[in-house]
Amino acid sequence: MARGGGIIGALVVIWLLIGVLAAFQRDYFSDNREVSCKTFGDTALTIVAGPLNYFGVNPKVECKTPQPSK
Repeated sequence: MARGGGIIGALVVIWLLIGVLAAFQRDYFSDNREVSCKTFGDTALTIVAGPLNYFGVNPKVECKTPQPSK
């Protein structure tokens, strides 16, 4: 049974590496990009979506942060 876990682990790593490649191609790791909830969420979802990015999936996040009280 340990061999099956190794194969699944390798597939997960490959999946995430493809997601990192997609995020890199979309320029999500540039130095001049503003860091916010939305940009972090977009980057994280792109990485988790992995190969689905190359089949038309373009995950986006809309963050609603609470406003300070007056």
